Amino acid sequence: MAGGIYVFDTTLRDGTQGEGISLSADDKIKIARKLDKLGVHYIEGGNPGSNNKDIEFFKRVKELKLNAKLTAFGSTRRKNIAVEQDGNLQRIVESGVPAATLVGKAWDFHVHTALQTTLEENLSMIYDSFAYLKQYGMEAIYDAEHFFDGFKNNPDYALAALRKAHEAGADWLVLCDTNGGTLPNEIRDIVARVRNELNAPIGIHTHNDCELAVANTLAAVQAGATQIQGTINGYGERCGNANLCSIIPNLQLKMQYHCIADEQMQQLTSVARYVSEIANAHMPVGQPFVGSAAFAHKGGIHVSAVMKDSKTYEHIAPELVGNKQRVLVSELAGQSNIISKAQEMGLDVNANNEHTKSIIDKIKDLEHQGYQFEGADASLELLLREAFGQTKEIFRLESFKMLVEKSAGQMMSEAIVKVNVDGQTVYTAAEGNGPVNALDNALRKALVQFYPDIMGVVLSDYKVRVIDEKDATAAKVRVMIESTDFDNTWSTVGVSDNIIEASWEALVDSIRYALLGSEKQESEQATRGQLGLVNH
Repeated sequence: MAGGIYVFDTTLRDGTQGEGISLSADDKIKIARKLDKLGVHYIEGGNPGSNNKDIEFFKRVKELKLNAKLTAFGSTRRKNIAVEQDGNLQRIVESGVPAATLVGKAWDFHVHTALQTTLEENLSMIYDSFAYLKQYGMEAIYDAEHFFDGFKNNPDYALAALRKAHEAGADWLVLCDTNGGTLPNEIRDIVARVRNELNAPIGIHTHNDCELAVANTLAAVQAGATQIQGTINGYGERCGNANLCSIIPNLQLKMQYHCIADEQMQQLTSVARYVSEIANAHMPVGQPFVGSAAFAHKGGIHVSAVMKDSKTYEHIAPELVGNKQRVLVSELAGQSNIISKAQEMGLDVNANNEHTKSIIDKIKDLEHQGYQFEGADASLELLLREAFGQTKEIFRLESFKMLVEKSAGQMMSEAIVKVNVDGQTVYTAAEGNGPVNALDNALRKALVQFYPDIMGVVLSDYKVRVIDEKDATAAKVRVMIESTDFDNTWSTVGVSDNIIEASWEALVDSIRYALLGSEKQESEQATRGQLGLVNH
């Protein structure tokens, strides 16, 4: 291996500055647990005195007994005051964390314009602040804000800021591309210059305003940086921070640096998706390494090659990062797609089978009607299993009614569902914050007495697409629903000229797929029991 790299995660601090990202203290605790299991070395929790959520988080997180170093965030002392009088620094020390990150100016333009003080006073602010932290035995990390812009404008002053922090005892000098406008070759050259000038551990903190945060981080490591700062899924202000979900596997799997253990690397996809769920931020399907489409294949020629050897169209084995290969099936699919998908489910198919050809024809006809299975793997699996007689009727809809009422300025929706489960008719009603939510609640209420596991299934995303816009309000719509049980995520589809009916189709498929997973697990356990493999 090329060497050890320290992973500094700032999802809970810098990540929350991204538009639409808001985490409660409970959310932060949950994410901190996941990050710790992933094996990151530092977890930056926020500013312990800036808001009530962070104050509560720092009180409660002590109970977790993290392996990672919990890190508080703040800034260098305010200008023209004694360091002991700076409330921000006092709260960091009082929080009891083992490490702290202080941001301080390294660009002379910012010193004059933002701080409106002298260059000499800024250097004193840096020195005093880090000396203060070291008095209390804390690990001290200097985030040199706007370092690269500052270096390009006045390299002597940018280096002087680093030297002051180092002289005061700072354990890490982290070079920040705060505006995200520096290019990889500039990053590499400047980091190398810093390494020659200073005998100190160097970190890198980049932003993604030019879509270069990951590349810039890799360039910095090649030039000698040994700490990488970033966030899960690249969450952060403006265009985001450096995405650790791309940086870690690139460094470890491509460049032979060691970041986390191999078994922890296999958790990367599940951690990325978990954080996106907690943050209520939908993950792009095409996100490298961890996205649901990162190892998805649609073209028939591609699928045919992948079936022979996955290296033909995959740069790594998806299992290394906890992801999996997916074969998409659509009207563009050849027989290879169907065969691969069916074989993945253990179905006996071959290219010369007339049954396989009829399934392809059916899928193409359904997609002509508006269905789209490349984004609805669960509906596709149910369709294939039905074609091969491998599903049973879990429940049958007898009827449902929807009531929507506006009362006292509020919209209320109520669904009344009548279903048949194993010959028993169940009649339930439930309210929701919309028609689809009410239907979902009523269906679960009807089924939970028979299948209690469905209470662990959560509807995580709902999308509606008008298929024939020219038909205006009479147009067909396609509803895509994403569901999760936090271990797995699956998508289903429904199509109709009635949005409620299309939603019902997708909802039913989601529940059927969840219950199919339970049935498969029970079947596997029964088989293991017959073979004497079950532990008692």
